[in-house]
Amino acid sequence: MNALHTILLVTNNAKIHDCVTASIRDDPHYRLIVCEREQDVANHLNVVNVHLLICDKALIADDVNNTLMNTRISNPHVARMVIGHVGEEEACASLAKRAAAYLFLIFPFPETLIQMAIERSLEMSELSRRHRVLSRELKISMDDGIFGEAAPFSVKGGWSQFEKLVYVSAKMAELCAEAKQAATTNLPILIHGETGTGKELLARAIHFNSDRMNAPMLVQNCGGINEETLLSEIFGHVRGAFTGAISDRLGLFRAADGGTVFLDEISEISPGFQVSLLRFLQEGEVKPLGSDEMGHSDVRIIAASNRPLDKMVEKGEFRRDLYYRLKGFELEIQPLRARPEDIPVLAQFFVEKYAGVVGNRVVGITQEVLDRLSAYQFPGNVRELETEIRRMVAVTEQGGYIAVRHLTPAMASVQPKVPGAPGAGFMPDGGTLKEMVESLEKQIVSQALQRNHWNQSKAAGELGLSRVGLANKIKRYELNDL
Repeated sequence: MNALHTILLVTNNAKIHDCVTASIRDDPHYRLIVCEREQDVANHLNVVNVHLLICDKALIADDVNNTLMNTRISNPHVARMVIGHVGEEEACASLAKRAAAYLFLIFPFPETLIQMAIERSLEMSELSRRHRVLSRELKISMDDGIFGEAAPFSVKGGWSQFEKLVYVSAKMAELCAEAKQAATTNLPILIHGETGTGKELLARAIHFNSDRMNAPMLVQNCGGINEETLLSEIFGHVRGAFTGAISDRLGLFRAADGGTVFLDEISEISPGFQVSLLRFLQEGEVKPLGSDEMGHSDVRIIAASNRPLDKMVEKGEFRRDLYYRLKGFELEIQPLRARPEDIPVLAQFFVEKYAGVVGNRVVGITQEVLDRLSAYQFPGNVRELETEIRRMVAVTEQGGYIAVRHLTPAMASVQPKVPGAPGAGFMPDGGTLKEMVESLEKQIVSQALQRNHWNQSKAAGELGLSRVGLANKIKRYELNDL
């Protein structure tokens, strides 16, 4: 066993927790994440690449509608195991059978038994996965011409993953490598990226690959919230602190003590809140609204913005000292249109994700659909692609392929790029050669500026121009930072 396998243990029983922990403590190939409530399992499965779910029967509230049954449908690749107690043998057997669990165990049991059960369940899960992939590839190979040449996915897996972030591009590989490095530290992290690129998924991946993974990760979107409300949400308040404060509120920083707080749309916070956040980053101090008492909290901040904070600093719209405090690590997720090679693997990943949820067995995606998706600009980025795939899976015939007729009109009308065609990836305007060359240059300069969030120094360096030369081209082509 060479890869890292993630086990999600659902229990609030300290003895079960200690036994499972002891059984895998010395094996570096396992990662154990503990969840104390059945209601939290779905959230973990959505953000963490889980291989085995071990569930304490005592936390199952409904024998029919429960997390094991739901996981069987939504995440069939996740192996399942039930732990019960003496006297629950029949109930555990019934639950395991309905949920197609690998087995059930009655506690107490020796550490060697649970260790062996974990190993065998993961082996069986991997064999089942290979069988599903081989079956799909065999079906694909028998349908002449639908997929063009050989199917791009194989038993070894056709993509890389950082939890639920799926990619093949060098840009994402470099980003995820840096994110994994950042996860091992306690430094604040600042994530840049357009809406829909997966900034929160990246933040959660970092959290679950850090030493804080079994502490809470709490999320707050800072956009469209007034200063008093945001201060209350983050720092908490005492009763009577303001109109409507009828009881004390703990606040995210104290509620997530030992864990992580993700602040999305950090660019939208007020100058007053910037001061409070800066003080927390410097001293770890938490003072609830209306209170004279100062507390402390050990929380790691991961912030995200879809606006370039460095430009906001230059304009005086964001505190320079806060900006430098937040960017212990600075990560940027490229928009989907800048890494089109990721589109086919993301499409396949979402097909496998949603085919079970909607109860529809979709064999695959035709090459023509993948070509059109790859040529589409995706202003909504990965979120837009996921929504499109989910809709297509729902309307595709049972046991069929996702075809062009299943695409929305906007994507169906896209003309696939012809590999090797002159100007592939660009659409030059103009009738003369000079006009077409200028059109291409304008697009190249514009894309370089967008990739670098209009940081002209970075864009100029990427294009091999001086800042003055780039400024002249911006003026010449009337480019604007919208």
